[in-house]
Amino acid sequence: MTDINTFSNFSTISGFILLGFPGPRQGQILLFVLFSVIYILTLMGNGSIICAVHWDQRLHTPMYILLANFSFLEIWYVTSTVPNMLANFLSDTKVISFSGCFLQFYFFFSLGSTECFFLAVMAFDRYLAICRPLHYPIIMTRRFCNNLVVSCWVLGFLWFLVPITIISQMTFCGSGIIDHFLCDPGPILALTCTRDPVIELTSSSLSSLLLFIPFLFIMGSYALVLRAVLRVPSASGRRKAFSTCGSHLAVVSLFYGSVMVMYVSPTSDHEARTQKIVTLFYSVVTPLFNPVIYSLRNKDMKYAMKKLLKIQN
Repeated sequence: MTDINTFSNFSTISGFILLGFPGPRQGQILLFVLFSVIYILTLMGNGSIICAVHWDQRLHTPMYILLANFSFLEIWYVTSTVPNMLANFLSDTKVISFSGCFLQFYFFFSLGSTECFFLAVMAFDRYLAICRPLHYPIIMTRRFCNNLVVSCWVLGFLWFLVPITIISQMTFCGSGIIDHFLCDPGPILALTCTRDPVIELTSSSLSSLLLFIPFLFIMGSYALVLRAVLRVPSASGRRKAFSTCGSHLAVVSLFYGSVMVMYVSPTSDHEARTQKIVTLFYSVVTPLFNPVIYSLRNKDMKYAMKKLLKIQN
């Protein structure tokens, strides 16, 4: 079993120690196999959605173009954490370099920020399609859709750039131990030699804005969608409208339900075990389930998936 005390004399911060999920060697190997399978399934599931949208002409619409880009994002989101986690399971030292830690910090949070913006844009797309059906083809053109996609990526990668750069220039003292499986702001800020309330407040404020502004936008969009759907006279029409929104709402609930627990106050005293489980849920489990959610609740996507499987066979 990995002994935390063996790391207590780590004094020169040339890197950090990611404890991950300490346990006996056999347990580490079992976790390695488990998360390897999850990672492969996540890549296959999200990759299948991308291929289905690319090859099926019927899916060349803004809704599915956004979904394909979202799946592409999920592949990179899970890749920002899982490969390093897998290496950590087999490592005896569990050391991650200073630059490697902050690169992971930046990409993990940038991709997470991009996901928040994508979920908001996808809600906006459903609002236009259901509440403004006559204006939808005029507003949601291919060019406008592409501009929204690019804006999500650019905003996501700029959102935390300045605070992460500033944190990376700070000095770190103590053991260098991060009781987590990734480089998270809470444990990293706890290792700084001097607490900087301005940086902590900035990080907390940016996290809160990033989470609540898109979330309120999504909830507002779906409140208007719900009002419009309830006015549809036929039951079949209501079911069809709800089916196109149900998948997205399920994904929003999975992602926001867990991420809000962690990052509104990044230095709050969550138990390390709780931090790991919640982070694991939205960073690894959610990307695994998203393709299943979107495929099971969407007839066009199910048909495209079956067609894709036939092509492969």
